[in-house]
Amino acid sequence: MVEVAEDSGTALVTVRVPVAVRKRLDALAHATKRSRSFLCAEALVEYLDTQTWRIEEIEKAVNEADAGDFATEEELQTLFRGRAPTD
Repeated sequence: MVEVAEDSGTALVTVRVPVAVRKRLDALAHATKRSRSFLCAEALVEYLDTQTWRIEEIEKAVNEADAGDFATEEELQTLFRGRAPTD
């Protein structure tokens, strides 16, 4: 369910969450002196940004692979040499 308030530029979204999540949200709201609504909106924006970035990066990688643009053996060796554990 989404209700849009034209004058404020916001929309009301109703979601169901497990009781444990609601309790955590209430505790965080109390600790930060923020509303549940503020915290949910902030979390949703962060989640959407992350997922959008992830999808864009996957699409770029698929396009590179389709074009045959793969790392060379030398590039891989350089990469893994920098990550090798040292004794």
